[in-house]
Amino acid sequence: MRTPSFRISYAVLLVASVSAASASLAADIRVFSSGAPANVARVLAERFTRDIGDRVEFTVANPAGIQEKLRSGETPDIVLLPGSVVDGLEKSGALRPGSRSNVARVGVGVVVRTGAPLPDVSTADAVRKALLDARSIVCPDPIGGGVTGPALARMMEQLGIADAVRPRITLRQAIAGGVELVAKGEVELGLFNISEVLPVKGVTLVGPLPAELQSYIVFTAAIHAGSAAPGPAAVFIKVLSAPAAREHWKAGGLESIRGGS
Repeated sequence: MRTPSFRISYAVLLVASVSAASASLAADIRVFSSGAPANVARVLAERFTRDIGDRVEFTVANPAGIQEKLRSGETPDIVLLPGSVVDGLEKSGALRPGSRSNVARVGVGVVVRTGAPLPDVSTADAVRKALLDARSIVCPDPIGGGVTGPALARMMEQLGIADAVRPRITLRQAIAGGVELVAKGEVELGLFNISEVLPVKGVTLVGPLPAELQSYIVFTAAIHAGSAAPGPAAVFIKVLSAPAAREHWKAGGLESIRGGS
């Protein structure tokens, strides 16, 4: 059962949707999203479709893959990507001016197979020891087109263990099965965005990286300049950043950012 605040939020958005949709009672909104925010965005999209009627379709890939699709001429209604990537798209003129909104951020967590001993990851020294002790590690490729891989490569350099752990590292994006390698017991320890760990069965999130090593990614939604449904797209972006979405982002391992730009 929806809470009163959720109903009120959607009532306001419904009024906005009617004005924005003008001639169309049901629009198709195409969203190009990177992996970390996609699961929560899909949940919010289901509610949005049920309450307002506009349908939302997702294409999920890493940021480099999405940028390649955009360069090839594909025109989604919304991009949901790390803010740094949106900055570049905005400068290139690929986005509608003034349409961007920061919706959520995510940090990196450490994951092990369910039932395995939980290493201490509460401090930088503890993380260093956990990585040196692990027989195998999986994390995103720093040149794979995402943001987390480069951040983790810098972290290992910062800890002074990059050379020591490199032979034991498997490079695999979470959306390409990286977390599943841990679930199957093929790799002992994984480092991924927390939101990409929680949906995978058979793994346990040990915890987030400590503050001194943490690298947050802020995800930004914006309307593509070629959008065929900019009005409904703007309403869905409001849904992503509305107060009613906060608990959904939290349940998905992210932190809501209310409408920042």
